[in-house]
Amino acid sequence: MAGGSRGCVTLRGSQFQELLDAKHNVLFDCDGVIWNGETAVTGAPEVVRLLKQRGKRVFFVTNNCTRPRENYVQKFSRLGFTEVAEEEIFSSAYCSAAYLRDVAKVQGKVYVIACSGVIKELQDAGVPVVEEVGDEEPGTTIYNCPLDPDVKAVLVGYDENFTFMKLAKASCYLMNSDVLFLATDPDPWHPLRGGRITPGSGSLTAALETASSRKATVIGKPSRFMFECIASQFDLDPARSLMVGDRLETDILFGSNCGLSTMLTLTGVSTMEEAQKYKDSESLERKDCVPDYVVESIADFLEALEE
Repeated sequence: MAGGSRGCVTLRGSQFQELLDAKHNVLFDCDGVIWNGETAVTGAPEVVRLLKQRGKRVFFVTNNCTRPRENYVQKFSRLGFTEVAEEEIFSSAYCSAAYLRDVAKVQGKVYVIACSGVIKELQDAGVPVVEEVGDEEPGTTIYNCPLDPDVKAVLVGYDENFTFMKLAKASCYLMNSDVLFLATDPDPWHPLRGGRITPGSGSLTAALETASSRKATVIGKPSRFMFECIASQFDLDPARSLMVGDRLETDILFGSNCGLSTMLTLTGVSTMEEAQKYKDSESLERKDCVPDYVVESIADFLEALEE
């Protein structure tokens, strides 16, 4: 859909029904859409259940790379989502592993700056990862630490244990232009309780981009690869698919990049005011971040689904 025709439309009863009739696939972001922390968004489990009952295909597309897919299944179950299967979950960690194995076909090891969720997905995909050894020795610095000659890719994700040494090692590996430079996702920060934030993968990637004078290939939203990853497994038609998210610059832009209809839900990061600001902008790039539709919460689906 062309940027200019996007409209922040607030859906009412019959319009919601018409939209659902036209769509066969619904893609949901997780954080801020399906749940906030350890609390399901009110009505979300019911929405997912009813969509499936109606014969819709439901997928979960998240830039959160902190846990492997099997742990996501456990979280869905814990929060009252009874019918979510592992193959319906597409995280930036899983898609990064799929990209390295199936697209890049990397012949060597990957140096990873990320959490255990990313490493588990890489191992499950059979992608070799550099084992960190030697850094604990007293006096180890970037001048004398071991570097693995088999590294063929550097992957950056969310890492609460990010250090100067990791940044320095990754920079050294990326001096070789044949070494791939990938990022799980571009999220700059994530909201925490009490008004605090935590830096996201995008901020760590920016540090490494500066240090290496290179640009990372981003795997997660808003990159098209995540949709291609789903489409290759489930044969998705973009015209019959709806992307529902809470972040304009990732979820909505992702939908726009992939030719999907887009819906902003106001239970997460972005606000109606921000969406309106993008809509009023003269910039075509900004207009790609304007959602087709806006709902207060995905609980707004219930009225149309319960009829």
